[in-house]
Amino acid sequence: QVELVESGGGLVQPGGSLRLSCAAKGSIHEVYRMGWYRQAPGKERELVASNHNSGATNILDSVKGRFTISRDTATNSVFLQMNNLKPEDTAVYYCNGYIATKTSGMDYWGKGSLVTVSS
Repeated sequence: QVELVESGGGLVQPGGSLRLSCAAKGSIHEVYRMGWYRQAPGKERELVASNHNSGATNILDSVKGRFTISRDTATNSVFLQMNNLKPEDTAVYYCNGYIATKTSGMDYWGKGSLVTVSS
């Protein structure tokens, strides 16, 4: 059993910053990829940023230069530093990881962290 535990969402004014954290816990054999998705009201879930064990990183164009993804492989954690936040960044942010146990590999999801950018 694998669980992704998130923290760090909240309310912030435009131009402000937030840092999301996510730790994978449980019977983990290997973590291949971790990242963040978001879903705004009335919109589809979209990839914000991901980081692969190869070192490859994907970042959504609209957040480039403002958001930074980082990982701590020792603790199976991923972080999303969000700077210069805009109202259009308001969404529920979901941690995602492709994780292998001893028997199988699959995508796991956190429960979601609400980020609200408003004055």
